Amino acid sequence: MADHGSSVRLPPRRSGRAPPPDLVGRREGMAALAGQPRPEGVEISFAEIAGVSCAVCTPQAPRGKAVHFHGGGYRLGAAAAWAPFGARLAAACGLQVLVPDYALAPEHPFPAALHDAVAVVEALAESDAGGLLALSGDSAGGGLALSCALVAGAAGHMIDALLLFSPWLDLTVTAGSYGTCATTDQLFSRAAACEAAEAYLQGVAPRDPLASPLFGDLALAPPTLVLASASEVLLQDSLALASGLAAAGRHVQLHVVPKQPHVWPVLQPDTPASRLALEAAAAFVAPLGAGERNR
Repeated sequence: MADHGSSVRLPPRRSGRAPPPDLVGRREGMAALAGQPRPEGVEISFAEIAGVSCAVCTPQAPRGKAVHFHGGGYRLGAAAAWAPFGARLAAACGLQVLVPDYALAPEHPFPAALHDAVAVVEALAESDAGGLLALSGDSAGGGLALSCALVAGAAGHMIDALLLFSPWLDLTVTAGSYGTCATTDQLFSRAAACEAAEAYLQGVAPRDPLASPLFGDLALAPPTLVLASASEVLLQDSLALASGLAAAGRHVQLHVVPKQPHVWPVLQPDTPASRLALEAAAAFVAPLGAGERNR
């Protein structure tokens, strides 16, 4: 894991470009998510880990840790805005959940976000050796979580579980569900995905497995839970991942839920479908112990 003495080297960070004014405005608008309801019994604080600011969501008597990477197409989102979801995930799973403010494109193109993700995860693994450590992510954050898990696996680090909510895993933007779900997905589209991928990749091949982890070595993946909507354009990413993990002999659960928006557990905290999604995450991690990835 690069820059921290591990065996896997990441490509170097690169210079990017300034964000357009409309993107700056959209980032500011997403701050409204910070006003979502928060569960009782979970403390939210902020700390710097490996040089990365993180929201830290701590339930009573956590039995381990999870790092949740927020969505936003690698160019939107913030730890403070996703802290309420982190708190809900923490309450459901009984884990301390950390939400990193990883570097955003286009100012910080690939692989800056992965550098930040790996640094946080490696710092946690080293500081709490032997404790349960899960990774989680929604949309682009799901892709970042899987990339980080595969990097960790190649470096011999133990990740015990992976929780993916509507993950974006293939930056080639060629999946058939971009067409079949174009009219039912009101939050993401082929055009938006192409624009976000260009801002993040800035010349890197979209099939690079560190950027599009669907093309990575899935035999290195930990036990994985995937939740996707049958109505979203990223449906095929989830289906392809589940198939690939099964073919690689990895433990995987796939839940495809009808008539839900993209990343519904994040955006709609009070719906029955969102509560069921967090219950599925809790049930998935409940039987897992530290070092489960190697079993």
